[in-house]
Amino acid sequence: MGHREDLLEGAKRCLLEKGFVRTTARDIVKESGTNLASIGYHYGSKDALLVEGFIALIGPMAEDFAPARREGDAEKRGLERFQEVWTGILGSVPRSRPIWMLILEVITQGERLAGIRDLLVKAQGEGRSGLAAVLTGIDESVIPDDVVETEGRLYTTLLNGLMVQWLFDPETATTAEQLTEGLRRAMERMRDEAA
Repeated sequence: MGHREDLLEGAKRCLLEKGFVRTTARDIVKESGTNLASIGYHYGSKDALLVEGFIALIGPMAEDFAPARREGDAEKRGLERFQEVWTGILGSVPRSRPIWMLILEVITQGERLAGIRDLLVKAQGEGRSGLAAVLTGIDESVIPDDVVETEGRLYTTLLNGLMVQWLFDPETATTAEQLTEGLRRAMERMRDEAA
């Protein structure tokens, strides 16, 4: 590995251990075995490097979000697919907890992380697109913008709320089954009220 890759790996370890706010450029250099000048040369700034590290950490999480695809069962649709995807997402919480804590830090410390926050806001759209693709079964390369901007936003809102519950108190947090049943009942009530 070269300095660029070493820096990225060091930044990822620092993010998981210290988070955004407490990680310094010196921490990254120490963890990566490189030097301070390497950060500017390869990434432009410590913040840009931390954002790259953050994106590299959250990228693999998407694999847990698509159990139907991984099992080769692309025929599942509707509430069955919805529940299966959320089961996969919630099943990943124990091993991805440090990453979710990092995401929560970004959410709660956004004003203190102005430069980082601006970079991550751009990445948020990609997250909406990926989540919408998994839950709708539409390939992300062709998913329509209106689906991303409506369903993607809904699913992201659900995801963020669920993660807060699971980080705070996993024993009483909403399960995939409860979420699916709640959605089923809400859809049924709206259909009845519209009739």
